[in-house]
Amino acid sequence: MWRIGLLFLEDPLRQRGWVGFEQGLRELGYIEGRNLTFEYGNAYGKIDQLPGVARALVRLNVDRIVAFGATGAKAAKEATNTTPIVMLSVFDAVDSGLVASLARPGGNLTGMSFPYQELAAKRLELLKTAVPRLARVAIVTTGSRGGEVDALKAMTSAARSLGLTLEQYEVQGFRDVDRAFGDMKAARIEAIAVSEAGELFPQNNRIAALAIIHRFPTIGARQFAERGGLIAYGVNLFDAYRHTATYVDKILKGAKPGDLPVEQPTKFELVINLKTAKALGLTIPQSVLLRADEIIQ
Repeated sequence: MWRIGLLFLEDPLRQRGWVGFEQGLRELGYIEGRNLTFEYGNAYGKIDQLPGVARALVRLNVDRIVAFGATGAKAAKEATNTTPIVMLSVFDAVDSGLVASLARPGGNLTGMSFPYQELAAKRLELLKTAVPRLARVAIVTTGSRGGEVDALKAMTSAARSLGLTLEQYEVQGFRDVDRAFGDMKAARIEAIAVSEAGELFPQNNRIAALAIIHRFPTIGARQFAERGGLIAYGVNLFDAYRHTATYVDKILKGAKPGDLPVEQPTKFELVINLKTAKALGLTIPQSVLLRADEIIQ
């Protein structure tokens, strides 16, 4: 009976990818309650509690740790250099300092790394295609991570080629969201791209709601569109999480994490929230709708 520690900022059972992860485990012969048990390490949206939660999992002597997000992976890595760690939903693992290289990660951590810079630039392109009249776009970010800084550089380059003016607004907490929207309104911002940083997830509902009130078209991750954002473009989490189960399998069978190359996702998805489009009084071009993998009515 293998004991797997799960380290996450928010409940993974609410995430679309979790279903894919469980399916991947089942396909490899791992069934919770039969030959596998989970120890849940939940920070309940409080990022500063992740290190303590990670240390608690290590004290439980779990066989392996599956860490969600870059902050979770960093907390797990700092908590132990011996327990194997598999990372999920991590952006640019090399730039984040989690692994030495994708080919040979080294240490006790491996998994999948998402190409955040490319995703961020593509989102800006899709936003311009969906709302052709755009001229001024805001990027809402925490501004605290290397990956976000690099993504902003990629978006700045993309904005230049698209003829857009891009402005950055940093948000750390609930009050910052209200302040940022006031500043964006004063700056005549016309649309918003929302960072995928885990620190912003607790604010997504508020950001999506205020964007509709202020009539700002938005783009972000799938979870953001599900909470009221207009457009989502990103990694197909079901497929990525399903594939990540193979790392757990290989490590349980004796492979060393540092010898398993970090992989990047191969499937991406475009989601359009037509309910939000209607609330904003927008008509999404047919060319964009035809490209969508899913439409939220």
